[in-house]
Amino acid sequence: MLQQTQVATVIPYYNKWLRRFPDFASVARASQNDVLHAWQGLGYYNRARNLHAASKIVQDQHSGTFPGDIAAIRKLPGVGRYTANAVATFAFHQPVPIVETNTARLLSRLFDICAPIDSAIGREKLWKSAAQLVPSRHAALFNSALVDLGALVCLPDKPKCNVCPVKKFCGAKNPESLPIKKSKPRIKRLIERHALVVSNGKILLEQSSARWRGMWILPRLETQSTTDQPVHTSIFPFTHHQVKLVVCYGQAPRKLALNQRWFKSIGRVAMPSPHRRAVNTLFNNLHVRDNRSVRATRCRTSYD
Repeated sequence: MLQQTQVATVIPYYNKWLRRFPDFASVARASQNDVLHAWQGLGYYNRARNLHAASKIVQDQHSGTFPGDIAAIRKLPGVGRYTANAVATFAFHQPVPIVETNTARLLSRLFDICAPIDSAIGREKLWKSAAQLVPSRHAALFNSALVDLGALVCLPDKPKCNVCPVKKFCGAKNPESLPIKKSKPRIKRLIERHALVVSNGKILLEQSSARWRGMWILPRLETQSTTDQPVHTSIFPFTHHQVKLVVCYGQAPRKLALNQRWFKSIGRVAMPSPHRRAVNTLFNNLHVRDNRSVRATRCRTSYD
């Protein structure tokens, strides 16, 4: 959960997750819908899919006990070098280095690393530097201290060099200029159009096979008409994209597609937050009624 998400955001989700899934067996037994539903709000849903798949492997191949060997950990879905080493040092007290956002910034300054830290060369220099420092004993305490030093003292914009306990070891001539990163790609702006289809007290959803794979979303619109009247718009970020979600009313199809279903309630349905917010806003604020009585311009949907 802490990958690409701030601690303050994670804590309530983490506590709720452990109440729902106290062990690997409970995650492995759960359906993908239940896992994704529990993950709602954290984003980057592939992490939840990987956790689900990893739990099944732990249950089936390791008798429900998480492996302590780094090589075995690295074989689990979604587990890279940092995650494997972090688990190894914090859970199993192994003397291995970790490199994450805070320690990367700290190491780049301590060792005056001028290569972009998000390049292959820069990442390798960071890992080699971290390996030089990690002690053979109390590695977990040491790694935790490095994270805290980066988070609380070696700050991105205004590092507190005057109170830094390792200032005399720092090789950076100008700490604020480090770390160096490659230029960020330009943000792509996308427009995604979907339909709100309600009939006989039920809402039509389709299961996504693309970005929101496995989750239920409002039916996609095939084309845009100049007469379409959006009833909801919202903008949300997605990695290197800025997506504008546009929703208008749609008509009930004569025949459902294989990936479509009618739902009487969406409370337990795994839906991406932008789509769930759109539905809640429309139902709460616009008083959506049965589509047979809605007086709004209809949108042509991909299943018509």
